Amino acid sequence: MTRSPAPPPAPAPVRTSRWVWAVLAALYVLAFPYHPGLRSPNELCRLWQTRALVEYGTLDINQALRDYGYVGDLSVKDGKYYPSKAPLMSFAAVPLYAALRAAGGGFRYAVPEIPLVFFSRLLLTVLPTLAMLWAVRRFLLAYVSPAVSDGVTVTYGLGSLAYSYSLLFMSHQPTAVLLFGGFYALWRCARDEWRERGYLVAGAFAGATVAAEYTGALGVGGLVLYAALGLLGRPEPWRTRLVRMGRALGLATLGALPFVAALMLYHQATFGHPLASGYKYLNDAAYQPWHLGGFLGIRYPDPRAFLLSFFSPLRGLFTLSPFLLLALPGLVLMRREARASGEWRALFWLTAVLLAGYTYFTSSFSYDSWGWTTGPRHLTGLVPFLLLPIAWLLERLRASHHPGLLGAAAAACAVSILITGAVTLINYVPDQVSSALLALTVPLLKAGYLTPTVLSFWGVPQPLAAAPLLLALLTMAAWAFLRLGSPEHTRPTGAVLAGGALLAGLLLAAQLPGTAHHAGDQEALRLLESVWLTPPGKAVPFWPSASL
Repeated sequence: MTRSPAPPPAPAPVRTSRWVWAVLAALYVLAFPYHPGLRSPNELCRLWQTRALVEYGTLDINQALRDYGYVGDLSVKDGKYYPSKAPLMSFAAVPLYAALRAAGGGFRYAVPEIPLVFFSRLLLTVLPTLAMLWAVRRFLLAYVSPAVSDGVTVTYGLGSLAYSYSLLFMSHQPTAVLLFGGFYALWRCARDEWRERGYLVAGAFAGATVAAEYTGALGVGGLVLYAALGLLGRPEPWRTRLVRMGRALGLATLGALPFVAALMLYHQATFGHPLASGYKYLNDAAYQPWHLGGFLGIRYPDPRAFLLSFFSPLRGLFTLSPFLLLALPGLVLMRREARASGEWRALFWLTAVLLAGYTYFTSSFSYDSWGWTTGPRHLTGLVPFLLLPIAWLLERLRASHHPGLLGAAAAACAVSILITGAVTLINYVPDQVSSALLALTVPLLKAGYLTPTVLSFWGVPQPLAAAPLLLALLTMAAWAFLRLGSPEHTRPTGAVLAGGALLAGLLLAAQLPGTAHHAGDQEALRLLESVWLTPPGKAVPFWPSASL
């Protein structure tokens, strides 16, 4: 009697080398695209309120404007000036500012602008995003292989708006972090991996989201839908499901209440009504029309706003991060899974509703209001919810017999890292530029105007201080292509390489038609070169002596 051969051993799971995560973290921590001469309004108006809270104990920033210089993005009510933004970021920076003030000598001018901006970004936008990347990877691992989970997580971290707005002290990426944190808590509860107290955590994240950015309420609405679908789809009697839903709602409300109440008290103290935000009292009359009409400036969709928000060579979402287009066929595949699984059904509708809602928002709001940023900034909160359909599509392609398509999809991820990563190292994109990559970023890099880095503060001149970051971006793009473009348990084939090369060439060539190299481009280049923190051959001090 012959014995049947033993089954082959299961292949060992592919693990990501630690150097990948170290390089990714270095690209976050070392890069410091900031130029004091630009007087970055979105960042400094928040930090000026932080200064006012610590130095004078006031919510208004009138004295801070006199002591530290004028900034933009303000609201004015009864002669008092406030940031026009939601207040969470200003308050979150208070302990940090107090610590820096004590370290600098404890007097009013003890904290110079550069270290204030650097540490505020590091602790309140950079490190939270790095922690979020761990949660993103953990979430994706529940549905796809480690190779796809790692590749998509790295692409999100370096090839999307997550990277751009982690390197700015603005609320857009913190809002994405808070939204995904709330989703992650709901997801763990839905899988019975957390106790019901997890809904308290989800509620706290949701409340903090609205306190960080008013438009975050759109994402919170999607989370409510996801939680409801998950609870209603459980295999339990209806009465049990309704009771469970009531407890979840109560816990989530309890978690959100401190943040919502604090936000309403802030509005009452600053603008005279719990529901009145700073956008009602904008100081700059030129910005007021953007927020008039419709609901808080949201009107009927405008084809121009839609096309420019997604496809403009200046700041189109898909132009800068073409891998996000993979979410569309990925959603089709998710829909098929949703027919047989309540878990997939809730995930599908969460993604579809958020995509539709954010698309409507960016298409009906004034496109011109996104100004001087990398990409359409108010879509930052949407991006992490597109990762599962992208990862699911890549997983299916790796298991299929379509190597050309797999190579193209992997190339879309690599090109996203190259484009968005390079533009992020500039991160201030004037409105008159024709193309963020070819008309602004590439000319600046060729002229030696590379991003300021921590190495610059250690005395390393440009281009030596920033060259390692550009090399790291190239390395991570190549790694993402090889990681995602490898069919299961094999290396990339010739067909994969050919498909990848073809699409990469097409995506990069697509940048050419919109690049005008007109007078606006030259004006923007001259402006940025004139204010560049670390021009070629120059090093700057990190903590210059305070001027009284």
